[in-house]
Amino acid sequence: MVIVRKIASIIITMWLIITVTFIIMHSIPGDPFSNDSKALSEEQLNHMKAKFHLDQPVLNQYFIYLKNIAMFDLGPSIQSESRDVNTIIGEGIGASALLGIQSIVIALIGGIILGTIAAIYKHRFLDFLALFIAIIGISVPSFILAPLLIKYFGVEWQILPIANFDTWWHSILPSIALAVGPLAIITRYVRSNMIEVLNSNYIRTAKAKGLPMIYILTQHVLRNTLLPVITFLGPLFASVVTGTFVIEKVFSIPGIGKYFVESIFNRDYPVIMGTTIFYSFILLLTLLLVDICYRLIDPRISLRSGERFE
Repeated sequence: MVIVRKIASIIITMWLIITVTFIIMHSIPGDPFSNDSKALSEEQLNHMKAKFHLDQPVLNQYFIYLKNIAMFDLGPSIQSESRDVNTIIGEGIGASALLGIQSIVIALIGGIILGTIAAIYKHRFLDFLALFIAIIGISVPSFILAPLLIKYFGVEWQILPIANFDTWWHSILPSIALAVGPLAIITRYVRSNMIEVLNSNYIRTAKAKGLPMIYILTQHVLRNTLLPVITFLGPLFASVVTGTFVIEKVFSIPGIGKYFVESIFNRDYPVIMGTTIFYSFILLLTLLLVDICYRLIDPRISLRSGERFE
């Protein structure tokens, strides 16, 4: 029943996102044919507007769009006559998903390892080194880190390829550029939470019993440490998604982010709205999965209110 309410809230939120995005798009001065108005005659311009329902009242356009969305039809692309928005998203989802999944995996694994090392060696060299890496990762944005990675790893040292997006090796540098910021934040989360857990009474008791440190870390410490990290997975996914827009443009990756940026410059309203709706749905679905993971890791947590059942 709780899951049903969560899904209902996702549907309502998606409707609000669709409505707000529609209003914003139609509040922008001009139309998608402004750049081509000199090349089109008035008759051709009227025909194009009729084809995309832009000659109808805004309210009618809104209900037509809602009807199409309910049928999972995001509409045709105005600038690309041979492809609709569904096709564009289908073509770009593979590259975007690969970058997103890889960057999240890198951030989680790297952040947990660095945070654990920093907590175990608190106030020692490895702790300071991990914190230094975290500070650099937080301070340097991905759009600055990406050209540096290209310059050194791609051009000067020629370790990894940077042109095109033909093989898996081409995805490594953009994934690292996306992952560094979240990795730094996870490192700080894990370090602070693990230090608190290591100082708790039950961990002291486990140490007094002579249990191996690796057993204590894997069976007791990490499970309680990772719960706050899962809280961060929703915002982490959001940051990866928004960062993908810039990274895909810098590395010339044919993903959804690249099409989204190009559609803004071209005023391709259906593509802008379609990609926004698609990303919003993925983000809301991720937040639902995070809530479910809460319950799996600690059954005392209620999906309804986040309260612990003692």
